[in-house]
Amino acid sequence: MAATAAAGGYAWDRLGGGNDSGTGGGAHPTGGYGFERLSAPDRTVVRAADGATLATFTDGARTAVLTGPSRRFTEPRTTAAVVTTDAWVRVLPHEWRQGMEKSAWFRGWFAKALGDTSPDVFAVAFQYSSAGAPDKYNASGVRYAGTAHFGPRNTNVSNPMDFAYHDEQSDFYDYLGIPWTFPDGTRADPRQARYGDVDCSGFQRLVWGYRMGLPLHNTNAAGAGLPRRAFAIAAYGPGCLLIPDTGRQPTDLSVLQPGDLVFFAIIKSNPKLIDHCGMYLGLDDRGRHRFYSSRSAANGPTMGDKSGHALLDGTDFYARGFRTARRL
Repeated sequence: MAATAAAGGYAWDRLGGGNDSGTGGGAHPTGGYGFERLSAPDRTVVRAADGATLATFTDGARTAVLTGPSRRFTEPRTTAAVVTTDAWVRVLPHEWRQGMEKSAWFRGWFAKALGDTSPDVFAVAFQYSSAGAPDKYNASGVRYAGTAHFGPRNTNVSNPMDFAYHDEQSDFYDYLGIPWTFPDGTRADPRQARYGDVDCSGFQRLVWGYRMGLPLHNTNAAGAGLPRRAFAIAAYGPGCLLIPDTGRQPTDLSVLQPGDLVFFAIIKSNPKLIDHCGMYLGLDDRGRHRFYSSRSAANGPTMGDKSGHALLDGTDFYARGFRTARRL
């Protein structure tokens, strides 16, 4: 390990040597990568020799964001917005701690992950798009991916633009149609009427838990892994709290990175209750902060603007209700 540069805070290390053509995640200069420590939140940033960011690892979180080939996410059915991003969101095998870049597991993991273009968190999340996604089955015949819906129609709500038009309370095991036993031994059985359905927090549990391997538990209290409802994930979820809930819409969104969970208070009868959550995608082609979530009016996962723009900034419905953010 070379000495840390006084001005930039980089520590240069020849991880795998590098090459001029890159490894599928974008070219990086020969000579290795540098590590820089930053704060608010505490994190380790990996930089190429020219200073370009290659990856970000946040203390206490398992979310890793790596720079890779640029991708476009669209949903023409409900929005003209386009999100173009070179961020690839991965899940680390361990919560990040300062100094982990020196460990053997990290060197092996990073060398593989930097050039990895297999489905990441974003790609997996869009495998459930309400705009239409092909079905995928595992060897046991379980449909583990494909178009998801939010929940059964609420018969007492007649307006399809109402955000409560479809009922919540559908978790990941309802979508899958299989029983699930949690680490504490409790068992949850799927409801046939909710097969293929997943509400906002259930969707995050489906992606981050069932698909990406984060621990899950079946309560709304503190515990290991993701709790059930949005307010509990915001308060007790794993990882790093980025934006605390002050009861007001945050105005400084610079701390956010792709993959962060964002939380909303949108029920007029209980304006302090966090009752919706989504996944931050980054800036769209209009420079707006866009998120992706399972929503009632869209009847499933959407980045679109039906019955409220999927934006964190501005004065639209969800932006006004945006309260807090967490990095898993």
